Amino acid sequence: MLLTASTSHGARTRRRVSWIATAAVGASLVLSGAAIAPAASADTTATLSGIILGVGADESQRNVSWYSSADTAQTVQVAPTSTLVDGEFPATATTFSASGAANTSTTGFNRHTTITGLAENTAYSYRVGSDGNWSTTYSFKTQSFEGDYDFLFFGDPQIGSSGNIPKDQAGWVDTMNVAVNANPNAELLVSGGDQVDAANNEDQWNAFLAPDQLRQYPWAATIGNHDVGGTSYEQHFYTPNTDRSGAYYRKGASSIGTESGGDYWFIYKDTLFIDLNSNSYATSQGGGGDDAHVAYVTDVVNKHGAEAKYTVLVYHHAIYSPADHAKDGDNKVRRVDFPTTFSKLGVDLVLQGHDHSYSRSYEIKNGAKANADEQPGQDEVFEGPGGVVYVTANSASGSKYYDITAPDNSGTSGAGNGADPLNPANYWYNSVQNQEHVRTYVKVQVQKDQLVVQNIRSGNCAAPNAAVELGKVLWCGPDNGTKPAEAIGSIQDEVKIHPNHGDGQDIQVDVPTTAPGEFGWTINGHNGLVDLGTAEEKNFQYFEATGEINPITVTDTRASKAAWSISASVGDFVDGQKTFEGKYLGWTPKVVTPGAGAVAGAAVGSGYDGGDGLSVSRSLSSAPMGHDRGAGVVGADLDLKIPNTIDKGSYRATLTLTALAG
Repeated sequence: MLLTASTSHGARTRRRVSWIATAAVGASLVLSGAAIAPAASADTTATLSGIILGVGADESQRNVSWYSSADTAQTVQVAPTSTLVDGEFPATATTFSASGAANTSTTGFNRHTTITGLAENTAYSYRVGSDGNWSTTYSFKTQSFEGDYDFLFFGDPQIGSSGNIPKDQAGWVDTMNVAVNANPNAELLVSGGDQVDAANNEDQWNAFLAPDQLRQYPWAATIGNHDVGGTSYEQHFYTPNTDRSGAYYRKGASSIGTESGGDYWFIYKDTLFIDLNSNSYATSQGGGGDDAHVAYVTDVVNKHGAEAKYTVLVYHHAIYSPADHAKDGDNKVRRVDFPTTFSKLGVDLVLQGHDHSYSRSYEIKNGAKANADEQPGQDEVFEGPGGVVYVTANSASGSKYYDITAPDNSGTSGAGNGADPLNPANYWYNSVQNQEHVRTYVKVQVQKDQLVVQNIRSGNCAAPNAAVELGKVLWCGPDNGTKPAEAIGSIQDEVKIHPNHGDGQDIQVDVPTTAPGEFGWTINGHNGLVDLGTAEEKNFQYFEATGEINPITVTDTRASKAAWSISASVGDFVDGQKTFEGKYLGWTPKVVTPGAGAVAGAAVGSGYDGGDGLSVSRSLSSAPMGHDRGAGVVGADLDLKIPNTIDKGSYRATLTLTALAG
């Protein structure tokens, strides 16, 4: 009688394994929303517009906002892009219900929701609306939730400020194309404020929203002075962790509902971002003023600063800038109110807009230059305790540029606008000042022990450059136009900012994602026939044959150290038309070489002596949860007893092995 231990795959390949619940777990890793039935009153003719992807509270979230022409129940539907078939969303797509209200600045309704539970390193597709009336499908991708990353900072698109919306839109779209094409793996797009020129002009908002990148990369919005005077900003953007108390509105609680406001924060990959509505700066206007912002930043840093390695502040009104707004009275107030608190709290970088020119400050501590020896244009800064670098972004659209102004004799600290002793053409606080009347954007590389800040040209003197095209400025190019424009993509300024580590020694180690490992098994050798030879008659009552299965190597390198088991059963023995039952085969499992936590299964006697033998599934070997990782070899001694009434023949059966891995 002969026995074959075989599988459907042949020897020395991974065998068919029944994985417990892994399919269900894989699906649950995608998103954590809930399936929601569309409202019965859904209007399939509603127009959906103004879709924008916003930043979430952390890297596993995204916010989505849009306009709808009808007041109907709507959702965002999301699925891993890999699960879409011919552009169709799978039944397993997750939906997130939207909230919102009637627009007060225009007709229609605003909608927004938060996508949660995103997995890292995954491409997602999404659409907004309801069954029968979905928007175009858009996509975004997440990257690793740990480690280095880049984000892009854009100053004042201010669409409409040139007087020509199409030209402003063209420059803005071109900057976005240049910036994202050069940095496709950038993870955030950060606003310096003034998305539009007129707060409630929806034609300008539509032009601002024209770049498709605003639906593919999360936009971290900032309120500018041209955004604040109406509600369109709040209707278009839904920001995380937002405090909309009256203190953070320009005119206090009375302006909620007629203006936009609020301060907010989020953490993205070890960076704490805090975004302020700097339009609210004087209590005489009705809001909480700078004191409220200082208290807000202090509270957020005290509660969440330890969760991040860097702290970055963003607001619109540049307090250290070189152009038309450098000497504004309100900015001088902020220049006194903000810096000492920012230094005390260990802020690393402050990003600003408003002045439509580029500047990078010296290291500033408590409102004064921190290091008298820091040189103009120095390309590496080691921030001492309390040192902060302030950056002002130039126009990203080319709609408006401000020319650099001259210092005065008002002092070289605090609110003063005096000259830099090392470079008298500059203000005392600025290491670098630049205006070439070309579009630029700022790239920030967040790295293990440095922030790399670059001001990058996204245009030149040629169209699209609305302010130049329309004669709003009289020259273009470096050094007041005396030199030809530099190449698009060239770097105008670059600095490496090293954070302060205090008096101790910070120690960091990067722990990689544990290799998932794998569980598998192979039959040793060539999986030859298990030949039990010729059975011998015993006591004139039965035939008996013995042998052993081919040894099996079990390998388990999974970090989870989850339990596993291998079991087997045998079918009937067959020789042509002749058969006998597999229950007559029994075994005694054994561990040949210890490893992978392998424990031998219980012995099973031949069914000749009673029972079902191996005709039902029996354990060959198993390992408990928490076992050692590695490899081991298991086997089994076979014992076949059959009645002596069985017909003569060469019988063969198949021992089917099944592995279960938790």
